[in-house]
Amino acid sequence: MARNNCTLLTEFILLGLADTLELQAILFSLFLVIYTLTVVGNIGMILLIRTDSRLHTPMYFFLAILSFADVSYSSTITPKMLVDFLSEKKTISFAGCFLQMYFFIAFATIECILFGLMAHDRYVAICNPLLYSLIMSRTVCLKMAAGAFTAGLLNSVVHTGYVSSPNGYLVLEAMLQTNQAVLRDGSLLH
Repeated sequence: MARNNCTLLTEFILLGLADTLELQAILFSLFLVIYTLTVVGNIGMILLIRTDSRLHTPMYFFLAILSFADVSYSSTITPKMLVDFLSEKKTISFAGCFLQMYFFIAFATIECILFGLMAHDRYVAICNPLLYSLIMSRTVCLKMAAGAFTAGLLNSVVHTGYVSSPNGYLVLEAMLQTNQAVLRDGSLLH
């Protein structure tokens, strides 16, 4: 039985958006400002909705959850990207990569489902205004939000599980080999 000489990779090397330190500093500052505004704005929205009793309606309930999902979605990848702008070693472990992918897919799915739920909420408010409070009760809203989170987390388990499976790993390995060949060739760099 022949043995193949294989090297086990334990991390990914992250290629940045910029090669020069000056451009990295500019991009770090820009993304830090955008990320800070995103987090502060969404947390402000959540606090405003929680503190003002006039905003305790289904529409604002879904807006608060959407703000939470947006903060979580933004916080999945951005902090690591900001750290990489400042560090010399720009790598991420397989576990870190899979965790980022899991939470990114989960919160992206949750956001998409929440948009659909918010559209349904507005539809009920417009088409059935007299029955709105009965149809969109607090219990129904909580169940809808729980369903969005459950679907998002399950969707993420399926996708992350597929990529981490041998078949998914083969697809990922083929993509990485293609990227390495392109980088070695340099055809996209010129």
